[in-house]
Amino acid sequence: MPINPSNMRVVDVARLLNSTSFGFVLAQARLYREFNRVGFRIGSSENPRNINLLKYIAWMFDRKHTPEETSGARSYEDRRNAERDRQAEQSLAGRDIGPLPEVVNPDRKAACERNFQLFCESYFPETYALAWSPDHLKVIEKIETAVLRGGLFALALPRGSGKTTITESAALWSMLYGHREFVVLIGATESAALELLDSLKTELEVNERLAEDFPEVCYPVAQLEGIANRCAGQLYKGERTRITWTSNEIVLPTVEGSRASGIIVRVAGITGRIRGMKFKRSDGRNVRPSLVVIDDPQTSESAGSLEQTRKRVRVLAGDILGLAGPGQKISGIMPCTIIRPGDMADIILNRNTHPDWNGEKTRMVYRFPTNMKLWEEYAEIRAEALRTEGNFQKATEFYLANREAMDAGAEVSWEARFIHDEVSALQHAMNL
Repeated sequence: MPINPSNMRVVDVARLLNSTSFGFVLAQARLYREFNRVGFRIGSSENPRNINLLKYIAWMFDRKHTPEETSGARSYEDRRNAERDRQAEQSLAGRDIGPLPEVVNPDRKAACERNFQLFCESYFPETYALAWSPDHLKVIEKIETAVLRGGLFALALPRGSGKTTITESAALWSMLYGHREFVVLIGATESAALELLDSLKTELEVNERLAEDFPEVCYPVAQLEGIANRCAGQLYKGERTRITWTSNEIVLPTVEGSRASGIIVRVAGITGRIRGMKFKRSDGRNVRPSLVVIDDPQTSESAGSLEQTRKRVRVLAGDILGLAGPGQKISGIMPCTIIRPGDMADIILNRNTHPDWNGEKTRMVYRFPTNMKLWEEYAEIRAEALRTEGNFQKATEFYLANREAMDAGAEVSWEARFIHDEVSALQHAMNL
């Protein structure tokens, strides 16, 4: 691409001057200050925001060769001020993160903006390596609706179905594209919620695909190098990024042109302090939560307690759904597991008593096999093999020999869900 020296962006001037055999010669932050200092004397006549490189070189030449107005040695005060300015310039240059990397795959980024399933498959291929089940696709569709258009969705999935992982991906998707301005992650306990936030932080720090396509978020995060104290001083093009990176809150960096600028993510336990959450953005606006993600909001202990169940249902109906503020509706996603009949998840999933949550229950096995005698024989072979040999290879061989009869009448939710020493999702479910 040809360079027009009479009309160059500040960042391009800095790159050009630092690209010679002399190495680094000029900090971008210093160039911004000099541009602000002399203004139109070095500005481009075509675009007042750009620099005329020839004028800038002439101005630097005049500045270097213009004699001092005062003669004699500089005073102590002058030398002290000069040293202070030099140190301030070095500090500023060290805090400015410089130009952002270019987006590696803009087509991939654009295609995933309003397609949550494609986002999961494109940016977390190792995590979502197995084929989706029909129930997963239902969950993905409801999450996409909640994030893009609003609504409340409660979804019961069996243990090990990946609901927490999908929940984390949903939070990242809504953050990175700026779909939701303020996201709250709520867990059964505060420590569970903090684990959710730690997982999000790890993805923003180490996920290479996210770093390639979302440099406006991931590059400033990487420049922190895990040191939260650097947040307050971080600059981009001489302006503060206002990034926050604490144990219970993330505020994404404010970067010109980024739709994720200033997005807030905060966590809480369902029995902790939830009411009154708000955040003042750099533009002076007070914002309240617009999306709440409630991951498995009960423990085994709370599910067995009628009083704890009632308390959590009250918190959900009052404190959590009221987070958006007066006159505003909040969107919500609640993946959960029914531990006992009548527990919190069972109550919220009941469409008769809580139709606002659009509850939907899924199962690991929708229909059990018709020939249970063969499975009883399988169980005996498996138990004996585990006692004598430490594995159930003989039971698997028995299943393979009689698979057609043993599979008859069965229907499982996720065909791809089985481990290395099993041969089908039905075998995995029956082993459990």
